[in-house]
Amino acid sequence: MSLCLAAAGAVLAIAATDFSLSWMHTVEKTEWREEWHTADGALVLREAAARGSGAGMEPPAGARLEDGFYVWNPVAAPVPEIVLRRAPQVGDWTLCAAGRCAALGEWIGPDADPVTLRPCPE
Repeated sequence: MSLCLAAAGAVLAIAATDFSLSWMHTVEKTEWREEWHTADGALVLREAAARGSGAGMEPPAGARLEDGFYVWNPVAAPVPEIVLRRAPQVGDWTLCAAGRCAALGEWIGPDADPVTLRPCPE
């Protein structure tokens, strides 16, 4: 299974079943990170991490501190897609997949907004 990025009629297929998203919290200016997996036509959140706490980003009970990040395994239902909005004033998302980490704009184009991530149809 592959991961598909779609924006403004363009689709990019990435040969990966695991990927991560990271971004800067717009208020606290701290890094957030999520680890995802594609399975059975859905996206499954496996792990979340935040560097620090505050302003609506308190780590949940059971979170552990690893290399400056609070890390936890969320219990969340699989989702069919993730829709990401992009705005220059808050910085871009970073997508890591298939051995490459780059800003979302480098993957799908600098002006693409919104960007939808979903498993590619087989």
